[in-house]
Amino acid sequence: MSLANCLLPFSQSGTTPSSSTCSCHLAASFSNFPVSSRDLSASRNESLVLNGGGSNLCRKFCGLKLWILKSLNLKQGSHRKHQPVNELKTRSEHTFLSDERGFTEETKAADLRPEENILGIDLSDGYHKVGDLPPLSKQVLEGISDVQRGASLCIAVVGATGELARMKIFPALFALYYSGYLPEDVAIFGFSRKNLTDEDLRSIIASTLTCRVDHQENCGDKIAVFLSRTYYINGGYNNNREGMSRLAERMKQIEGESKANRIFYLSVPQEALVDVACTIGDKAQAPRGWTRIIVEKPFGFNSHSSHLLTKSILSKFEERQIYRIDHMLGRNLIENLTVLRFSNLVFEPVWNRTYIRNVQVIVSESIAQTEKYSDGYGIIRDIVHSHILQTIALLAMEPPISLDGEDIRNEKVKVLRSIRKLDPRNVILGQYKSSSQEKNGVVLNGVDPTYCAAALYIDNARWDGVPFLVRVGTGLIKHRVEIRVQFRHVPGNLYRENIGINIDLGTNELILRGEPDEAILVKINNKVPGLGLQLDASELNLLYKDRYSTHEVPDSYEHLIHDVIDGDNHLFMRSDEVAAAWNILSPVLEEIDKHHTAPELYEFGGRGPVGAYYLWAKHGVPWADD
Repeated sequence: MSLANCLLPFSQSGTTPSSSTCSCHLAASFSNFPVSSRDLSASRNESLVLNGGGSNLCRKFCGLKLWILKSLNLKQGSHRKHQPVNELKTRSEHTFLSDERGFTEETKAADLRPEENILGIDLSDGYHKVGDLPPLSKQVLEGISDVQRGASLCIAVVGATGELARMKIFPALFALYYSGYLPEDVAIFGFSRKNLTDEDLRSIIASTLTCRVDHQENCGDKIAVFLSRTYYINGGYNNNREGMSRLAERMKQIEGESKANRIFYLSVPQEALVDVACTIGDKAQAPRGWTRIIVEKPFGFNSHSSHLLTKSILSKFEERQIYRIDHMLGRNLIENLTVLRFSNLVFEPVWNRTYIRNVQVIVSESIAQTEKYSDGYGIIRDIVHSHILQTIALLAMEPPISLDGEDIRNEKVKVLRSIRKLDPRNVILGQYKSSSQEKNGVVLNGVDPTYCAAALYIDNARWDGVPFLVRVGTGLIKHRVEIRVQFRHVPGNLYRENIGINIDLGTNELILRGEPDEAILVKINNKVPGLGLQLDASELNLLYKDRYSTHEVPDSYEHLIHDVIDGDNHLFMRSDEVAAAWNILSPVLEEIDKHHTAPELYEFGGRGPVGAYYLWAKHGVPWADD
């Protein structure tokens, strides 16, 4: 029986005269409901209608239903962004069925008397107090609720024994679990081709799990619980479909009857990506909840291969299910781009070609951070295509209509489509010299560049003529992640003589610096104290380690996996963004592949190719100090 028509405001229903009828017309099947004959009357159409005391009873029954449904909805509600799941405290099923105060407070039914017979339960038997809820049967509970009995979220790491999974993904998942950003009933699955057991996987990842420096409460207990909720599935070497079917069956067992959601992190080589993704699409999607897949960069080898990859994945998943992850976009530096622009009045009016002279995006890795680019992709496909172009898109986009992920992506793709195709003459490629003194184990492969400097232009009204200078390299003298926005000279500057010959020294600049020395700096001109008039270029600085007490910044993988759980996709590339980015880089990649262009060599641990300095000068941009 539906009670929807009984939902009168309590204030209204409480003052309804006893002679009026409740708007809840009861079907014949409700004739067994235990109320006295004085509370029933027959209407013209012979349907039973509650009168007088029945109206009061109907109001209270509806209040009971509202209160139960509210409790259940709270229990099932998904957590909000940046709100730990364990803070969403709700009554347990037992508690809300026996709470003295809850029903009375929620339904205002303080006048429920023990002598009233509700659902056939006599409340005057001495075992129930006024305001107590009757013990509802199991059948009634199952009929009005969808209480989760198994895991509410399953996360599967495909390629679980790889270095990325061991060193980054599993530690990030535990950090989220420990901090309360994963539900307590989460189930973690490792999937690979090795013949391991659950205990083997737990032993492999246990040594990589650590608790935050700034809160270590119950660390050992949390690790133990997390590991107990971690399972392993052997995918086998011969048939991905059979292995994925085993994974799906194990998930189903642990989920039980709950409306569980599933996330699949595909930490697999590019050549295996299509097969794994399509098999998940066929065999392992969540039967009741949502399914999301996380795909690691690079997203293809060139425009054509990327198109085929995207087409294959979209044949099994919708675009909203696909999260193309680039861990470098999970840094606070990237999130600060939109915050600075759109929450501070001082920046947005000058964020255009009238006031900005150039923009520099710098990512340099020192010897200690040098990664291996020996997979045939090189630094252009691995970093420039995703991280650099996404950074520029966030930096240069128009204000979105909201912070919804799709609204932000809509603006990003407009910028990417407006960026001029990269002219090979505006690109300097480099490769560091290999030497016997190297200790980082990096092995170079052919002509794969380890350094790229380029000048990009955005052909739209806001940025016409403003060069965006990109400098990305590895094996350099200093680790540095930085965005520098240089403003134009002050027209008719009255203090030109006091600044000196090099007026570039007096140019205002906004500098966003990434880890490890995260900071926001604004370069301004000021007078040096004392007699005379001498100007100095100083920096107004916000140093994060001094301003904020956080001892340990969450890893970028934590940030991005948390966004996937929340369904926040603004830092993940959409299919049209991927295609637009490849379109920008295609001329350079084709030039390299066609002519086997040899990169300029530079010293390992040096400052990079000399040609990059000339490229900066060609576009009238002063080289940022190293």
